[in-house]
Amino acid sequence: MAFSGWPEEALDFYDGLAADNTKTYWTEHKAFYDEQILRPMAELTEELAAEFGEPKIFRPYRDVRFSADKTPYKTHIGATIGHTGYIQLSAEGLGAGAGMWQMEPAHLARYREAVADDGPGTRLEEIIAAIERADVTIHGHGALKSAPRGYPVDHPGSTCFATRA
Repeated sequence: MAFSGWPEEALDFYDGLAADNTKTYWTEHKAFYDEQILRPMAELTEELAAEFGEPKIFRPYRDVRFSADKTPYKTHIGATIGHTGYIQLSAEGLGAGAGMWQMEPAHLARYREAVADDGPGTRLEEIIAAIERADVTIHGHGALKSAPRGYPVDHPGSTCFATRA
């Protein structure tokens, strides 16, 4: 079956789960989750797999063993597509991203050199500005507050530097 989207009630489901993150709520709404949230995510990731690579849908259960937050269920559904793609649906809406979670040290060094270089670094800033003008939010996970060691603190590309290897 082809992906045709999620019903508006999927957002309501996640609003409800955020308000009542209990086994009782989950059990009462599990059939809805399976049919109206999980199934469309599987259809979407299957369609994207041909172009972007193997998908993996994350489980809805949180690992609470080492967390102070003991709520048992995630308040979103997320999936990776290939090695660099991510998609997520929550009460806040649909989010998508691309990038790398962690780079090997040599790869990180090459990336930072490219960001610092006037050619590719300037082009990256132009691309980000164009995307933001289209009202798309750009951010990095764990973004640095200033340039990394060895680069000027006020480097104009400091927000584009990756955080770690």
